[in-house]
Amino acid sequence: MSRTTAPAVAGPVPVGPGPAVDLSGAPGLVREPSPGGSRPDGPRLLDDGVPPGGRCRLLGVFAHPDDETFCAGGTFARYAEQGAEIMVVSATRGQAGQIRDAAAGTRRTIAAVREAELRLACERLGITKVRCLDHVDGTLADAGFPALVDEVAEVIGEFRPDVVITFGPDGGYGHPDHATISAATTAACQQAAGPGYRPGRTAARSLRRAPRLYYRCFPPGDLLIMERLAAWLASRPDRFAGTPAFAHALLLLAEAASTLGHIRDHIQVRWYPPGSYVIEQGEAAAELFLILSGEAEVREESGGGRREQLGRVGVGEFFGEAGIAGHRHRSADVVATGSLTCLVLSPAPPAKFAGRGPGAHLPGALPGAPPHPPPAAGTMRAARGVVCCDVSGQVMRKVEALSAYRSQFPLEPDMFPEFLLQEIFGCEYFVAVPTGRTVHLDEVPVGEPALSAPLPAR
Repeated sequence: MSRTTAPAVAGPVPVGPGPAVDLSGAPGLVREPSPGGSRPDGPRLLDDGVPPGGRCRLLGVFAHPDDETFCAGGTFARYAEQGAEIMVVSATRGQAGQIRDAAAGTRRTIAAVREAELRLACERLGITKVRCLDHVDGTLADAGFPALVDEVAEVIGEFRPDVVITFGPDGGYGHPDHATISAATTAACQQAAGPGYRPGRTAARSLRRAPRLYYRCFPPGDLLIMERLAAWLASRPDRFAGTPAFAHALLLLAEAASTLGHIRDHIQVRWYPPGSYVIEQGEAAAELFLILSGEAEVREESGGGRREQLGRVGVGEFFGEAGIAGHRHRSADVVATGSLTCLVLSPAPPAKFAGRGPGAHLPGALPGAPPHPPPAAGTMRAARGVVCCDVSGQVMRKVEALSAYRSQFPLEPDMFPEFLLQEIFGCEYFVAVPTGRTVHLDEVPVGEPALSAPLPAR
């Protein structure tokens, strides 16, 4: 998930055991309970079309180290646990990515560092085969496309997967490397489906069958983590205070989740000079603040104008949550005592003409604005070709894999409440690609919610 710009917390993912249900007549798709639930009737990834004693094979083809974890880490972990053999290919070593922990590497060493991180992350997900191609991060769109297709086709010929997973045509969020590897993987799978196909530089042997191709899609979610965090903070008897490492990790998690459409919070980092008001007593509550650096003073003004200092807040502490957790207005002033930097979560981007004080229109609290936009991920229908894979049982393994990427995401798996991670990462969505053509993500239907379904092999 290499990019030139960067990507706290309540409630379980609404999935669970239940009987198998046909999904809009889609062949090969069933609702499947979480692992440990009742076993559904109908085809499943690991036993549909796999020879007796054989192992189903999944191949993930992506552009950068960490793409595999963000895109399909839960799915890979789930099916690895059930015996699937999994291989991941990264077209680059991510050498143009951010270095967010200087102790992890330098620009000279970052390619080797990220490849090592990729291998560790895959080990934590249960992925047994890893390969990096020799392309340069950020240049896939300029590489020779036929040669790239041949490289992917060679891997398909060697590994002979039942299922191939890659980005959709939009690259997830418009990244040109992602879109290019999607196109190349699609072309390579189409080659494999052609008559008389033989891999170019591998032993002359035919595939058991053409692999089934899935695009990872990221339907925009309706989750506001500011609301979940606020409810969680309000439920705690003591005031929560994280470390600077926690504040940094939450910033990166929020940015990444926002980039991929998992959440709809608007993410900002704001600086406040000494003596400035961050929030004012009595104004409408619309945002949640986490202090990244500096301190602030909390003051309350009585009806007669008498001011009382209630305390101070510092790095790793939240404020502003009372209004979100059930109160309509701020109960106190928060004033920067020195140079103050905050991570700010809000349901809408700030307005250019927002006022201050009681009765003013603030960012995220504009008149006539719907409190929530129409949800997408929560109402996606698992119709023809659409799969919602329940990975709630593998979320912590996915987070452990993310934590392998110290250069990109310096976080620890236990930094965040598990219920928040479940809501962000508990489902992974895929679009099945019919043989012979690409599928544009605007073809994905919207309708009734899907529980979960496997990726079926052919």
